[in-house]
Amino acid sequence: MTSNDAFTLSALRSDVKNRTRRTRETSAMRRMVRETSLSVDNLIYPMFVVEGEDIKTEISSMPGQYQLSVDRLVADCAEIAALDIPGVILFGIPDHKDDIASGAYAEGGIIQNAVRALKEAYPDLCVVTDVCLCEYMDHGHCGIIEGEKVLNDPTLELLEKTAVSHAEAGADIIAPSDMMDGRIGTIRAALDAGGFAQTPIMAYSSKFASAFYGPFREAAESAPAFGDRSSYQMDPANAREAVREIKLDIEEGADIVMVKPALIYLDVIAKAREITDLPVAAYNVSGEFAMLAAACRNGWLDPERAFMETLTSIRRAGADIILTYFAKDAARRLRGDKATPLSWM
Repeated sequence: MTSNDAFTLSALRSDVKNRTRRTRETSAMRRMVRETSLSVDNLIYPMFVVEGEDIKTEISSMPGQYQLSVDRLVADCAEIAALDIPGVILFGIPDHKDDIASGAYAEGGIIQNAVRALKEAYPDLCVVTDVCLCEYMDHGHCGIIEGEKVLNDPTLELLEKTAVSHAEAGADIIAPSDMMDGRIGTIRAALDAGGFAQTPIMAYSSKFASAFYGPFREAAESAPAFGDRSSYQMDPANAREAVREIKLDIEEGADIVMVKPALIYLDVIAKAREITDLPVAAYNVSGEFAMLAAACRNGWLDPERAFMETLTSIRRAGADIILTYFAKDAARRLRGDKATPLSWM
């Protein structure tokens, strides 16, 4: 290249007016123009509760996550409260299962006992309860069965009983995850009739029949004994149907709508954000957590950058609330604590 060529090239470059790198030059500048913010206020931490005492059993496919007895649940929530994470969502694993999911709505059920204990110890902690029957059914499906068919309408009665029993125990938010048709309207009516008109419903509105629930089946001991859940959970190929499901739940009285899984369905989260002004939640599910944790533990990804980028992407897509197993570590990093080791590494 001659000196004249270099001069010509330099002159051409000086004519570039749209230099988007200008606002990326310094850390302070990047902070000022950042479009998406992630806060501890966006986080809910999932927890698994089992019968018994002094039980804390690590879930092999989900490093740093545990099945906890109620006493250990209460003890572990001291850390949640200290990190200022606003809420937890509880999944119960009963000792007894049957074909009518009696443990789901029993007054002394595992979730009912856990809610009472948590609200006594931490009255300001928002306790969300998953309302589904799969953990309590001896066949592992989310409703009453006839042969190998899951019956929709007979299941609704058990779901409303479960929701009301959770509210009676003190649950702050009811979160139905079963995907039966009409369950939001049925539960809303039951809560209102039971004196819980102020208890909000966070509906699993578009819950897909996803491969990414695999580790959860171990954690909640809820794998179906036959078949799968494709007849009631959504086809992963269907985004327009997801929008329809969300709209139906809103019509039936949902206060918050949820997309599950989150990372694999960012497009659906974005569609949900477009069609409603209600809060949108997204569940960063067990398989998404497990695959990221595995990649980080193998040294393939930078752990802190990877999980924070993941949560930011879910916020960027439009989620106001993120249910995530990364919640505790995200809360620490958001408040500037980089010294505490990541719980899943």
